[in-house]
Amino acid sequence: MNTVLHKAATRGHANHGWLDTSHTFSFAHYYDPSRMNFGVLRVLNDDFVEGGRGFGTHPHDNMEIISIPLSGDLEHKDSMGNTTVIKQNDVQIMSAGTGVQHSEYNKNKDKKVNFLQIWIFPKVRNSEPRYDQKTFNPEDRINRLQQIVSPEKTDAGVWINQDAWFHLADLKSGFKTDYKIKQKGNGVYAFVIEGDVTLNDQKLNKRDGFGVWDVDTPSIQADSDTELLLIEVPMN
Repeated sequence: MNTVLHKAATRGHANHGWLDTSHTFSFAHYYDPSRMNFGVLRVLNDDFVEGGRGFGTHPHDNMEIISIPLSGDLEHKDSMGNTTVIKQNDVQIMSAGTGVQHSEYNKNKDKKVNFLQIWIFPKVRNSEPRYDQKTFNPEDRINRLQQIVSPEKTDAGVWINQDAWFHLADLKSGFKTDYKIKQKGNGVYAFVIEGDVTLNDQKLNKRDGFGVWDVDTPSIQADSDTELLLIEVPMN
């Protein structure tokens, strides 16, 4: 078994006034050669955007970009013709493929939006750009691992161009479960949204990240009421 621990306070941080952001992995002006990625997981940003502000139109290519709002509403526009708003309990994916341009703004002027921005390297490069978003029932993740991203084109999550699975969980204090790795050679990266949890004997707190690989069934125990994101990805 191999592990990597990223405590919340060790993340890269930047406050641009309109954007207060923390980077689990190297991004923009934050560079740490030991924190470039976890397998094909390249970016995990924890973004707080002021009311009415946001990211102007900019390009992406050959990246799977997942947005998970934790609070507030985020307005999205892209060159594929999509104009949408994503909010808590929504999950959005933009498969940039051969190239796409998009913008993201806080829909509200009177409160911040907080969302996780996650980038995954694609399995197949130069595919046709694609957009999807789905709303998930929060009741379905109480003491359960709710699948929100999947490589299968089913209703169980937005579809990703990679052998990757994402799960959200809302675990009550004392709850125990296991996560079964779905594909040989994959690892799982846990990000604690809220609360305290022990994953394979490693104690984690709010906004900590912990990756584990070369293991089949990592154990999970909620040490307090906990919101947890699990990201399973290929390690090579």
